[in-house]
Amino acid sequence: FGFKTITDIHLPEQCETVGAVVDAMQIPAFLCRQTDLLVAAAKTGCAINVKKGQFLSPYEMEFVTNKLDEAGAREIWQTDRGTTFGYQNLVVDMRSFSIMADNGHPTVIDATHSVQLPGAAGGVSGGQREFVPTLARAALAAGANGVFLETHPDPSQAISDAASQIPLEELPELVESLLRVWKAVR
Repeated sequence: FGFKTITDIHLPEQCETVGAVVDAMQIPAFLCRQTDLLVAAAKTGCAINVKKGQFLSPYEMEFVTNKLDEAGAREIWQTDRGTTFGYQNLVVDMRSFSIMADNGHPTVIDATHSVQLPGAAGGVSGGQREFVPTLARAALAAGANGVFLETHPDPSQAISDAASQIPLEELPELVESLLRVWKAVR
């Protein structure tokens, strides 16, 4: 493996410049239905990681991946980061990985964003990081092709997503447990 770079993009006019220096672009969940952004990203030749919006069902990702396919995307990853469930809560439906796989592209669980509690911490997102390992292992068992995790040496000092990040010291053990699940179900 060589070092791979990925970054979020937010505007179509960013795609060409950013695409010249990264291997993959990530379409944020709230922007996953923005046709002009999807098309511009696909045309760069970079791999595209598109996060399923919290407001979409997994069935609707077909329309997102179709736009990327039609625009010539060379590689597409579909990432589930939960669906809005009431106020200030997300839930991951494990059926999503099979449903989205029918689109012909790999599926990924964003295990750290999936445990966020949007707006639940006084205007910022709270989170329940203790459930990250459970969701990540369950998603792999349900057919996800990969796991997205955010980590930090000291999550309490993180600028964003502090409540859902995995402490860096816990990452090796978590990755080992995920690899055991991967090998058991493949």
